[in-house]
Amino acid sequence: MSMSVSVNWEGEGRFKATTGSGFEVMIDKALEQGPRPMELVLVGLGGCTSVDVVGILRKARQDVSSCVAQISAERSDQVPAVFTRIQVKFIVTGRGLKPAAVERAVRLSAEQYCSASLMLERGGVQISHSYEIVEQE
Repeated sequence: MSMSVSVNWEGEGRFKATTGSGFEVMIDKALEQGPRPMELVLVGLGGCTSVDVVGILRKARQDVSSCVAQISAERSDQVPAVFTRIQVKFIVTGRGLKPAAVERAVRLSAEQYCSASLMLERGGVQISHSYEIVEQE
């Protein structure tokens, strides 16, 4: 499976990325018209692992109504300022969610399915995962 992205300089520190699937994203070093490039790396990680977790929980017939991945990261003080540590916390809301099912979904995403997470870890980034379950009223 191949993917493509075109990133075009728009002036100053701004760039417009166009995905092969036709979506556009502004990238801006000054944060005036879009996120910084490294923030988009975290967005990619969050999207990748969230798709996995929700999909696994739905296959397990868990009544999920919301799943939020809160991601925080630390970067090296030296150039290149690579990520050194990333924390991913899932807040999963639903009715009667089984803790074992949520733990399994998070673990499977981290260890087997999330390409972004696995790629970052192989590159030396320490990634930790946690979760919180909120019972929907």
